[in-house]
Amino acid sequence: MASTSMSLVLFLLLATFAAGASAATFTVKNNCNYTVWPAAIPVGGGTQLDPGQTWTVDVPAGTTGRFWGRTGCSFSGGSGHCDTGDCAGALNCTVSGQPPATLAEFSIGGTEDYYDISVIDGYNLAMAFSCSTGVTLVCRSPTCPQAYPFASEDPETHGCSTNSNYQLTFCP
Repeated sequence: MASTSMSLVLFLLLATFAAGASAATFTVKNNCNYTVWPAAIPVGGGTQLDPGQTWTVDVPAGTTGRFWGRTGCSFSGGSGHCDTGDCAGALNCTVSGQPPATLAEFSIGGTEDYYDISVIDGYNLAMAFSCSTGVTLVCRSPTCPQAYPFASEDPETHGCSTNSNYQLTFCP
């Protein structure tokens, strides 16, 4: 009886903690006039987005990761190749994309979320990246002033309230 009560208390504590954890929803849109194959790690994997299509990914609290767009892709049965941003030939990425790849980086959790655009791994697609309670970052060229350009520099990281939603648009 005591172990059942202890198990119930532990379950209720974990359920309460999980209910209080924040998460974020990322909506990725392709505004390009060609197909883009967005990828995300450690969540989401990858998909095909034809012009005008969107992809929604829920990201749990405590996650740090990145989204990027892949171009010139051809897949058959889950494997293939992309001209830019390729991730070891996989449709559903489990590793970062090969340069060049414009990155939308994020860290979800704690008292504040953080996000930025990076061109450290090169530039392959114009993008806009924003959260519902923060500024919109726009990068339309390899010399993007709102992007994190070099590994040796401090990033242009922006804060966002927890429980925010994010919008990532290719070819804004």
